[in-house]
Amino acid sequence: MTTEQHPSTVPGSKTIDTGLRLLEILRDHPDGLTITELAQVAGIHRNAVSRHLTALGNHRLVARIGGRFTLGLGIVELNAAVQHRLRTAAASALQVLADTCNATAFITVLDTDEDQAVVLTVAEPRASQFHVSYRAGTRHPADRGASGIAILAGRAALPGERPEIGEARAAGYSVTSGELQPGAWGVAVPIATPGRAAEASVGVVTIGERDAAHIAPLVLASAAQIARLL
Repeated sequence: MTTEQHPSTVPGSKTIDTGLRLLEILRDHPDGLTITELAQVAGIHRNAVSRHLTALGNHRLVARIGGRFTLGLGIVELNAAVQHRLRTAAASALQVLADTCNATAFITVLDTDEDQAVVLTVAEPRASQFHVSYRAGTRHPADRGASGIAILAGRAALPGERPEIGEARAAGYSVTSGELQPGAWGVAVPIATPGRAAEASVGVVTIGERDAAHIAPLVLASAAQIARLL
């Protein structure tokens, strides 16, 4: 007779969990932490932290600068791979959204280090003669524009956040007009995956206001499709 182990009791799972916890702590401390500081924040023994940092360093997930530890370049490479996957998964759905709404559609990701929203990829409507031109790589404050507000709405509420973020959280989508460009109107929805704070959104932008009651469900459906692909 065989017995099935609960995931939390599988050998090695605690080691993986602790390593990931240390990476999350370093993510929240961009200036780095010493081993002692990491041990205090994580609530584990200093020697255990040292062993985990050695293993993470072997995979370039952690870097040492003097006596402090920060996230390593391996994290950047993993992030690039995730963003490539997001582009690939979104390409077809994004084009369908652009054509259906007859508007420029785009994916935006959150740069937490800079507190900015960054346009990742864009699809323009193929049947339209006139539409908003949006360039991948464009940045703007995370709490401005429909796309940034949508991402923040897919995350836990923060003290002092704009009322528009709470409104978008309640509605499931954000709508803005003229925040980033005069005359531009946009709708965006967070791309939500179970158990994770939103890190991206999908949206459309047009010249002149449209009927949000008609556009929002199309964007919501697109966000759900992209989330399933991921």
